[in-house]
Amino acid sequence: MRIPSGRTPVPVSASSATSGRVPTQHDLDTLSRQLNRPVRDVVEIPARCVCGNPLVAATAPRLSNGIPFPTTFYLTHPVITAAASRMEAAGMMTQMSERLATDADLAAAYHKAHEAYIAARVAIGERAGTGPVPEIAGISAGGMPTRVKCLHVLAGHALAAGPGVNPLGDEVLAALAPWWTAEKCYCEGAWNDSAPVPSKDLSRHVKHLNALAAKQAGEQKS
Repeated sequence: MRIPSGRTPVPVSASSATSGRVPTQHDLDTLSRQLNRPVRDVVEIPARCVCGNPLVAATAPRLSNGIPFPTTFYLTHPVITAAASRMEAAGMMTQMSERLATDADLAAAYHKAHEAYIAARVAIGERAGTGPVPEIAGISAGGMPTRVKCLHVLAGHALAAGPGVNPLGDEVLAALAPWWTAEKCYCEGAWNDSAPVPSKDLSRHVKHLNALAAKQAGEQKS
């Protein structure tokens, strides 16, 4: 996709509001189309395509419905999420976890990434005004700090934090090269930009809340 005339490319992992971290309504609509559900409690856009579209959403550590949300950096771009799923199916998570068990230097660097993730979440929570979330205190995401259980999380962290913070996240981004690279736009055709913005949330969290509400309503009637 060509960058529209007059638009300045936004580098991946923009580091300030003036570089495009604060989400616009267009960003939120794009995220909803990318995820095929209404986007929830997005605080910032920490990584963007060269064309300006979001790659990662930084989400408040407690959602507006009260649910703690540990996945602070949520990978949203369909091309990257699909590629990460392919690599998971090919066994990359198992290989990385095995290396963590035998490579002390890698394990130490990965532990630092875990700590960096938690620190970033705390800072984002402060900016979002959600305050402390004790339910997820000390918990990062993606299996950190001892194993790998989600390449999407590692890629999202690496894109948001920049190179050198999450060593395995950096490896995931490098392995994405057959399908995605930071220097090129892959947005065209990745989602329907002219489709209505999704308005119904079918996520497992909302389904769980709806099920609890239905159960409570049934108990009150009985």
